[in-house]
Amino acid sequence: MTEVKVRIDKWLWAARFFKTRSMAAQAVAGGKVHLNNARIKPARAVQPGDELRIRRGEIEFIVIVQAISDKRRPAKEAGLLYEETETSVQQREAVREEKRLEAANRMYGPMKRPDKRARRQIRSFTRKD
Repeated sequence: MTEVKVRIDKWLWAARFFKTRSMAAQAVAGGKVHLNNARIKPARAVQPGDELRIRRGEIEFIVIVQAISDKRRPAKEAGLLYEETETSVQQREAVREEKRLEAANRMYGPMKRPDKRARRQIRSFTRKD
């Protein structure tokens, strides 16, 4: 039986890690994706059993390739193409919790110029009469 070969950028797109294939290719070329702890090029073929480290912003996924597909299918089917490691899930949850706590401590509302009413209040407060 012949072995099906799929480019890594195409597989990343089919597995729904990136919205477009060109974004997947840019990520691979930019060093955001490593195959078996090695930097690769977008044309590299992916095989079942390969370990991928995929970095998207602050989030890093560590997945084991389970199946090969070059077609973008629904999200439930795309999830069957890989298995995420337990450490990766724990790290993502820790980052999510950290971001949630940061957001809770942050002051809400953008700093903006005072409106007419606020300017009048400032003037009446600072007036020395």
